[in-house]
Amino acid sequence: MQKVKKLPQRQCVGCREMKEKRELIRVVRSPQGEISLDFKGKKPGRGAYLCPDAECLRRARKSRALERALETTITPELYDELEKGMVNGG
Repeated sequence: MQKVKKLPQRQCVGCREMKEKRELIRVVRSPQGEISLDFKGKKPGRGAYLCPDAECLRRARKSRALERALETTITPELYDELEKGMVNGG
């Protein structure tokens, strides 16, 4: 019998749906407090996951879910940067 590898699941902070980790974009707060997008999922720090969809980012922004998950305040300018980063893919 062949063993099936279980893929890790994460919850999008925008739509609250469970999806495969590799389908989502990780937003990370580094130990220095900087917020950035982590497409590889390897950066150190506290992470939260979002669908690669601007609508999920808008929902997370409205409900402040990203701020709660990362335990920090996020400026409107930073949200705009995150949205541009998601659209441009990095």
